[in-house]
Amino acid sequence: MSVSKHWTVSSIRAALEAKTVSARELTADFFSRIDKRNRELNAFLTLSPERAYAQADHIDRMRADGKELPPLAGVPVAIKDVISTRGIRTTCASRILESYIPPYDATAVARLENAGAVILGKTNCDEFAMGSSNENSAFGPVRNPVALDRVPGGSSGGSAAAVAAQLAVGALGTDTGGSIRQPGSLCGVPAMMPTYGRVSRYGLIAFASSLDRIGPFAANVSDVAAFMAVISGRDENDSTSASVPVPNFFAEMQNPVTGLRIGIPAEYFRDGMDAEVQQKVENGIEVLKNLGCRTVNLSMPHTDYAIATYYIVANAEASSNLARFDGVRFGLRVDGKNNLRDMYKKTRGQGFGAEVKRRIMLGTYALSSGYYDAYYLRAQKVRSLITRDFTEAFKKVDAIVTPTSPSPAFRIGERIDDPMAMYLSDIFTVTGDLAGVPAISIPCGLTSRGLPVGFQIFGPPFSESRILQLAQAFESGF
Repeated sequence: MSVSKHWTVSSIRAALEAKTVSARELTADFFSRIDKRNRELNAFLTLSPERAYAQADHIDRMRADGKELPPLAGVPVAIKDVISTRGIRTTCASRILESYIPPYDATAVARLENAGAVILGKTNCDEFAMGSSNENSAFGPVRNPVALDRVPGGSSGGSAAAVAAQLAVGALGTDTGGSIRQPGSLCGVPAMMPTYGRVSRYGLIAFASSLDRIGPFAANVSDVAAFMAVISGRDENDSTSASVPVPNFFAEMQNPVTGLRIGIPAEYFRDGMDAEVQQKVENGIEVLKNLGCRTVNLSMPHTDYAIATYYIVANAEASSNLARFDGVRFGLRVDGKNNLRDMYKKTRGQGFGAEVKRRIMLGTYALSSGYYDAYYLRAQKVRSLITRDFTEAFKKVDAIVTPTSPSPAFRIGERIDDPMAMYLSDIFTVTGDLAGVPAISIPCGLTSRGLPVGFQIFGPPFSESRILQLAQAFESGF
């Protein structure tokens, strides 16, 4: 049997219907790919062949019985290891959860599998999704398949690398400050962060609950839409999921983009950005203009405060959320000297990595008596101003375009000892998380060294169809 190297959702469906490949054969091919490349990439932490083959056989029986195949029938997917999977180890790339096996599936995972997807396994990430390079994993860094000496971005670097290396057709990641879009940019694959509330967070092990979102990576924009169509929608298990109808993404994204107003915010085109990144993004803006879009210059004046605001809000929420990992009920436990406090200290000391400890301490400080008003409360007020910047901008434009990352993929180890330089990797993405709006990163060319550059499109809340419409037009016209 000859197996294609460039599978997409539509080509898999066509091959299954034409009976030129079976779901089991396809699954076996992807496990073979992982076996050949994962040692050098370190994209997967845990594989789930038993579950994958059971699902593949189910799809093949449906086909043999003449039943209509579900929308993602036989599509091999990967799941970031902060998203719960029933019976499959879920570590958050942390020693403190190294042996944890959840008893239930996250809603997004269940919806993928109900739609016919084949779950290959769990992908590496920064520990508890805290990082911009995927170097903070307790199980070693992920390498960028485009250039093995470079980072894939973070925190969802394993998911981005798996799709870029064609070890999965699609993957789920999470975005708290740019952790879907930035690795999508650095690995050269489309990657979407939905509106806060569009996709259920049930089963996502929380980093910062008011910011975290689940979204897809895929090889093309059409496949991003296919995954979004499946995982979106209200979930009674998540009180923050929105009761907003899920549109027909495919139908709406076919509409012409002629006449759409595209905002260009001055604050996102600044000194310090890599010159080649700026040039590629400016070329991308010309592509949209050639497609009939109209550009509008904008100012979003509170953008400069976004990084500081994000790292106060996110770390404060992390301090609260990670308090549950104490060695009492699940996860790692290091016994103390007949003393509960000593057990807590030793468990967390050995279980958490350096970056997680740093963020917990910063967050605890911001929430402490005497500092709450000065830091956390003030950050929440500035967050409201950043949200207002987007609200005001979307009164004038239909979408906003910016670079995804200020630089292409940097070398492994280059920024690991400079937290501020690392945090600034998210300077163009954190604003969307703080404001709750959706965005996508799509490839817009390569630097002179062959490194991918990402083009980011923001839209108003629940405007994923418009963003996908622009992204697909861009992808076709680029």
